[in-house]
Amino acid sequence: MTMKTAAETALAEEFDRVATKLPGGRAVAAVRRDAMATFRTKGLPHRRVEEWKYTDLRVAQKEALPLAVVDDTNVSSKDLAAALGPLVTLDSQRLVFVNGHYRSELSKVEATAGVDIRPLSQALKGLADDIATRMLKPVGPDNESVVALNSALATDGAVISISGKPAKPILIVYLEAGDKPRHTVTRSTIGVLPNASAVVIEAFVALAGAKSGQSNAALEIGIGQGAHVTHVKVTRGVGQHIASCAPTLEADSVYRAFHFTAESALVRNQSFPLFAGEGAKLDISGVMLGRGSEHCDTTLVIDHAVPACESRELFKTVLDGRARSVFQGKVIVRPDAQKTDGKQMSQALMLSDDAEFDSKPELEIYADDVVCGHGATCAELDADMLFYLRARGIPLDQARALLIQSFIGEAIDRVDHEAVREALAEMATQWLNG
Repeated sequence: MTMKTAAETALAEEFDRVATKLPGGRAVAAVRRDAMATFRTKGLPHRRVEEWKYTDLRVAQKEALPLAVVDDTNVSSKDLAAALGPLVTLDSQRLVFVNGHYRSELSKVEATAGVDIRPLSQALKGLADDIATRMLKPVGPDNESVVALNSALATDGAVISISGKPAKPILIVYLEAGDKPRHTVTRSTIGVLPNASAVVIEAFVALAGAKSGQSNAALEIGIGQGAHVTHVKVTRGVGQHIASCAPTLEADSVYRAFHFTAESALVRNQSFPLFAGEGAKLDISGVMLGRGSEHCDTTLVIDHAVPACESRELFKTVLDGRARSVFQGKVIVRPDAQKTDGKQMSQALMLSDDAEFDSKPELEIYADDVVCGHGATCAELDADMLFYLRARGIPLDQARALLIQSFIGEAIDRVDHEAVREALAEMATQWLNG
């Protein structure tokens, strides 16, 4: 029997201490207990778990911070704007969660036809037991203990239903604030009905001077037949952050996702897209920017369970100092998923000899009429291109920045919302200037 670490023991004890204070009725409480039982059995993932071999959370998480069961941290609109950076100018519907709890005074939710937005803590009060429990059940693979932990400890999150085509994007802000490090756990659900469309941005950010904490976030997205979803996730300036996303694509739907990660100590973005209807299209791309001793892990498991679907993945990484980036991309093509078209690429630009990039692309194909491929590259800045730019009077730092911007621009350009795309480009520029 594996010995429990101090963090694993503390997490189990924390659940026992706070279980009665978490939102939801008896049925939800039962789901939480079952999820915690799963976590007690499996513990934190470690390098002997194949999907976590490059991100040993059992080693990385030396202690378990106290769960933010309630929060009254003083946060002003000015503080929020500073944390959001370029995203603050986005004209959007906005939900704000501070240390895992909804803040109505910082949010901006308008009554809009075809859109229903509410915090999970409020939604659970008015839902039937079967619907409420479904919102807290673990999503994704059965062996994900961090998702089970999320289901057990979630304090709040967004519950969004979209039946129309709202003009404004929906911005969900998860803010770390305060002078005490803490554990925040959020769980969100988004349902996009047939032929509807939405642009959703998740921003995991921190106030300047906030103590680095631990966060565990999970998001379930249902994309109805013919629906179109653009989903952008920004992780910037946080401590230890584990995020799980489970999109389900029905027939002829489109899901376009983008991950931007920078200035964060340890980030794991794992996504488990499932093709549930024929003719669906998936595009997941991202940019990971690391320096110092930062660690960023992107893990995708893309399940082609039905025929005639298309998936595309492109991730760009820039690493300096002793930073480390991980890309794991598995594409599964089930026996009945004929006519599958899947392509995957991960590319890294190394600015330091001490940086590390681990790429592990996988194809698991059980059908014979498919077009699938993957690739990975790792390189330094092109010396000839640097010479070319410097020979034309461009200073070295500016020449390097231009080449890096060109490298990551291919991924950022895949974001199909102009204002969001410009905000991402500005954040990348700020990282380069920093």
